[in-house]
Amino acid sequence: MASGSDAIAPADRELIERLAGRVVELRLDVPAVVTLETSKPLSLLAGQTLTFFEPMVQAMFNFPDYRRFAALIERREVLEALTEAIERRAEEARIARRQRSARPSTPEPPAPGGGGGASPNRRAPRG
Repeated sequence: MASGSDAIAPADRELIERLAGRVVELRLDVPAVVTLETSKPLSLLAGQTLTFFEPMVQAMFNFPDYRRFAALIERREVLEALTEAIERRAEEARIARRQRSARPSTPEPPAPGGGGGASPNRRAPRG
């Protein structure tokens, strides 16, 4: 699969997993995967662009992993790993949402007085 020089370091994998988790948490998995898939040929340019904008981004935001991510994004195997991590986490989130929605909810007891009709404190509209 990947040679020793192409292997992704454990710290880099952890960064990829954190990024994938945040993308899924924001429910941006579909646009992120589409963007990653379509930008594979431009990955080197994307990494260089991130490096170019680093001083401006760091001046506004504190991203301790920004430089490492900019270097990683140039590697196609990293793009593939990030895409797979996003897809896996998105599927896990979908399954969790389905399980939450499939749980039987306990019905609320009817309101005193039988409910269903007009409130005894309200007048019927004239008409």
